[in-house]
Amino acid sequence: MIYAIFFFLSLLLTYIIKNYAIKKSLLAAVNERSSHTTPTPHGGGIAIALTWFLGLLYLYMYSLIEANLFFALLAGGVISIVSFIDDMIDLRPKTRLLTQLFVALLGLSFLGGLGEINLFFFSVKNQLLTNVFAIFLIVWFINLYNFLDGIDGYAGSEAIFLGMSGLFLFGDKHFLVLVVCVAGFLVLNWHRAKIFMGDVGSTLLGYNVAIFTIYYANQASQNLWIWIILFGAFWFDATLTLFRRLKNKEKLSQAHKKHAYQRLTQSGWSHSKVVVYSLGLNLFLLGLVYFISNPFLAFFITLVVLFACVKFVDKRKKFI
Repeated sequence: MIYAIFFFLSLLLTYIIKNYAIKKSLLAAVNERSSHTTPTPHGGGIAIALTWFLGLLYLYMYSLIEANLFFALLAGGVISIVSFIDDMIDLRPKTRLLTQLFVALLGLSFLGGLGEINLFFFSVKNQLLTNVFAIFLIVWFINLYNFLDGIDGYAGSEAIFLGMSGLFLFGDKHFLVLVVCVAGFLVLNWHRAKIFMGDVGSTLLGYNVAIFTIYYANQASQNLWIWIILFGAFWFDATLTLFRRLKNKEKLSQAHKKHAYQRLTQSGWSHSKVVVYSLGLNLFLLGLVYFISNPFLAFFITLVVLFACVKFVDKRKKFI
């Protein structure tokens, strides 16, 4: 019952924020990076954030979440607040990066750091190396989730998939809270979106995925690869696109529409079709981690499949 309440609260807050944004003309303008053609309200991620943190408090009060994970996730409130300000006044990149580094350090400290990195044939246990990697992972996940929030329903459906996968694989209630909070928003974000998530939502979701990755990797080192595989569609697209742009000597701060999901929409696919096919790919990745116990083999197959997907996109719309 309580999870249904969180769902409807998220939906109600999203509806209220949408109407307020329209009234105050707080609309996402159409620019060179946009995949939409009309100005649309943004800031719907506020509803996700408010409901999410309320849900976390509920879990903590009833001892349904460990204290270290609770406080690590709660630290995401800092990134949400700063991202909300950024949505309003466009903060300097340096300010955003320093905030992300601070939140990464804060969240990692609550988790007690990252114990080891399983590299298949050997493990890295040097705490300096593991924690530098963990900080980089948190900051990168925050940013790449923001990069991949570009078409209707894409970022929200990814969060729901990861939440459902986490619930299926690990059974913890915080995943259910995440699913219902995002689902309430997604009702009004599905194509055609009546409201966008904004940085306040996308950066928080990226942070949450990073914290889940580190938390469960500390329980069992192979879990690091489970989360990297599950999140593969997002990080592979973002990372490969970044390297391709570097190779082309492009200015990385310049807005673009070169991610695979963006090029699919440019090739004629609807937003909904891209999201549905992405969910199909995600289910395949979930099958890999569930049925293949060897993380090296599962990760190798993941890379092959994701590379094949990108080549398919390249044939439809070349990376220029």
